[in-house]
Amino acid sequence: MIIARTLAELREATARLGPLGLVPTMGALHRGHIALVEAAKAAKKPVAASIFVNPLQFGPNEDFSRYPRDEAGDLAQLSAAGCDLVWLPDVATMYPPDGATTISLTGPATRWEGAARPGHFAGVATVVAKLFGQVRPQTAYFGEKDWQQVQVITRMAADLLLPITITPVPTVREADGLALSSRNRFLSPAERATAPILYAALHHAAATIAAGTSPANALSLATQTVTAAGMAPDYIALVHAHSLEPITTLAAPARLIAAAKLGPVRLLDNVAVG
Repeated sequence: MIIARTLAELREATARLGPLGLVPTMGALHRGHIALVEAAKAAKKPVAASIFVNPLQFGPNEDFSRYPRDEAGDLAQLSAAGCDLVWLPDVATMYPPDGATTISLTGPATRWEGAARPGHFAGVATVVAKLFGQVRPQTAYFGEKDWQQVQVITRMAADLLLPITITPVPTVREADGLALSSRNRFLSPAERATAPILYAALHHAAATIAAGTSPANALSLATQTVTAAGMAPDYIALVHAHSLEPITTLAAPARLIAAAKLGPVRLLDNVAVG
């Protein structure tokens, strides 16, 4: 496995490896990230992963300094998964002092996480565009756990005519349904026991909506269930799967999306409907 920490090392490695699949990460890897590597390997091309904790996507009161970091453990996992190249840029490489360009977004970035975390998706899109420019992959792989992020990146790549395919990979869950996340390690044992209720509420709401229950009633019940469990939901919404606009019927491809605070952790999850 090649480890590149400078642009010169990266360019040498990518020239040697040829067309790549890319798995962008912020490190603190878990089985969900490894599933992305496995999906990339299934395409029979060399696989690159990036590890960079992106300061641009954290708000002033968010957990950039607390975000978990484990470079040695991450590299061991990637090597065991058969990753061919790991790109480990520093902040100065990603954001040179004379840099003057970031990406501005509307469309699927506007609501939900976009409203709850102003500037977050602009930071995500900017760093992902830079990674695409540095690595020049043919395909990039993103987990569906961050459903809105996948739609934002897909739209950005299409709008900017980037020669890349964005491939979503299904959410990896614990046996009790909790979506894997690097931040789950911050849950207390009691909070960890409570956390799967969010997915259970979404799963139940999706089933009842598909069976003909009013979406408004299903969303109300899901919100009550999550709140009664001790979580503080930011939103639980039925949306168009790609535009992220709220919908009230299943006439369009639909997704239930949710964010809820539990102790120190903000849980994100989503399920398909219909």
